Amino acid sequence: MTELLRSKRRSGVEILDLTESNPTQAGIVYPQSEILDALRDSRSLRYEPASAGLPTAREAIAHDYYEPLGVNVDPARIILTASTSEAYAYLMKLLTNPGDEMLVPRPSYPLFEFLATMESVRVSHYPVVYDQGWSVDLDALAGTITDRTRVIALVNPNNPTGSFIKRRELDRLIAICLSRDLAIISDEVFSDYAFAPDPERVEHLVNTDAALTFCLSGLSKVVGLPQMKLGWIVVGGPEPARTEAMERLELIADTYLSVGTPVQHAARALLRAGAAIRDQIRLRTGRNLDALRTGIDGSVNRLLQVEGGWYATVQAPLVRSAEEWSLELLERCDVLVQPGYFYDFDREALLVLSLLTPEETFREGLRRVFEYVDKTVT
Repeated sequence: MTELLRSKRRSGVEILDLTESNPTQAGIVYPQSEILDALRDSRSLRYEPASAGLPTAREAIAHDYYEPLGVNVDPARIILTASTSEAYAYLMKLLTNPGDEMLVPRPSYPLFEFLATMESVRVSHYPVVYDQGWSVDLDALAGTITDRTRVIALVNPNNPTGSFIKRRELDRLIAICLSRDLAIISDEVFSDYAFAPDPERVEHLVNTDAALTFCLSGLSKVVGLPQMKLGWIVVGGPEPARTEAMERLELIADTYLSVGTPVQHAARALLRAGAAIRDQIRLRTGRNLDALRTGIDGSVNRLLQVEGGWYATVQAPLVRSAEEWSLELLERCDVLVQPGYFYDFDREALLVLSLLTPEETFREGLRRVFEYVDKTVT
């Protein structure tokens, strides 16, 4: 697929890319002066290292991000990192020894194996299954736990299924963790992008106190600024385990001191600017999802339920594998989609589309995809 894409672009073919997930390349309008002015803070000329992050930046995350969501977070429970990827690395250092295991969802974004391998940690998968909607197979999860399992990772909402964990699922998950002395990592980078309210949904685990919990987020999705390199961990759970975990995380962070001073001083202004950026992203993803629901009506393809995030999953007819459909659509229709196996889907033939794609490109790409697939099958 990479070779075919490169060849077509070299020959000047215009590709309709339905995989675009970089907000800075997706036509989102940023308040340039507001963002750039925030980075001109003269305090950035002084080096004043703080292992958990500058207090002003941690306070900004608590008060300018979580508080408007109705979520109360003590800034003292926040550890700053350069990214959620780095946050995972810190937490594996904290919670595991070489050869220990982390349970991660399948399907999900294919990053866990790389991060875990770099920390000499094994990854085991628990299934997220589909039956008129996505849910965690908690029986299978419980059966996957071994005496080397140390932590269970959630992606909430999942990427790419867009499914949130529900309250009844979380209650049982916490019971499992308490019975086996396991921690929870909750990756919540897409939690701001739900498509509709659901009282059964859990959007944040930051105030989950029963089990040791680490919630991750950052400017990459919250403000649509992945290049700013600022993420965070909110530590939750019972005392004294929470305090001990916080102290040890500060030691790990102090060893690296990876978060840049300018972005920490700019954090409050960037988070405030993020509201308008999130609104644009919500409008874009919502309109594209509506176009997908309309366009797929009457097609042989089927849209799997999606609750939030930036992606949608389409079930194509099983006369081809996802890889074969993806290659044919690229070769014959000049449309780029992702086959489901990129995300460890264990079923065929699923195609993953980015709802962040510019609307005109998305609609024309959908038209070509559905027209080609319907014609091929019928």
